[in-house]
Amino acid sequence: MTVITAEKAGGANVCAFLDMLGWSEGTVQVPGSDDGYNVLVGGTLFTGYADHPRVSVPLPRYGIRSTAAGRYQFLSRTWDGIVRIYGFRGRFIPEAQDLAAIKLLKECGAYPLIQQGKITEAIQLAAPIWASLPGAGYGQREHRLAKLLEIYADERAAEARPEEQLLAVYTGCGGEVAC
Repeated sequence: MTVITAEKAGGANVCAFLDMLGWSEGTVQVPGSDDGYNVLVGGTLFTGYADHPRVSVPLPRYGIRSTAAGRYQFLSRTWDGIVRIYGFRGRFIPEAQDLAAIKLLKECGAYPLIQQGKITEAIQLAAPIWASLPGAGYGQREHRLAKLLEIYADERAAEARPEEQLLAVYTGCGGEVAC
C-alpha cells in the first residue's frame, strides 16, 4: 500500500490507483522489497533512499539500458526533472515517490479523472508515462485494461476496510497477499 495517506494523496481513489500502478510496474510483487519502493528495473533491490539510485541496468530483451527505479519505476532523468520543477529535496524516500507519481498524474491530466473514479480514462492518459499500461507503445510488456481495473477495484476495496479487517483477510488467506 502507498505510504502517503488518502487525505494527502487527494482521496482513496488516488491511493488505489498508485497501488495498481505499482502492481503494473511489477515492483510491489518483488520478494523482500519495501512494497516496491526499493526496486530497480529487472527486480534487483537497492539500499538507501538518499537519492535516486542511478543504476543503469541492461535489458537485453529490449536492447536498451534503463535507470528505472522505485515503486513507480522513475527514470533518473524524470526524477531529476521532478526534483527541479517541484522543489523536492532529491531524497528518494517512499513518500516522495508517491508524491512524484501524483505530480506526473496531474501533469498528464489523469489525476482529476482518478479522483472522479474514471479509471479507464485515467489509465489512457497515464500510458505515455508508464510503459506497463495498455497503449504505452514502448514495446515492453503492457497489462490488459481488464486486469488493471480488477487490481484497482481490489485495492480500492482494501482501502475501504478497517485495519483489523485487513489483518483478518490476510490471516484468512494463509498469509498470502491476496486470495
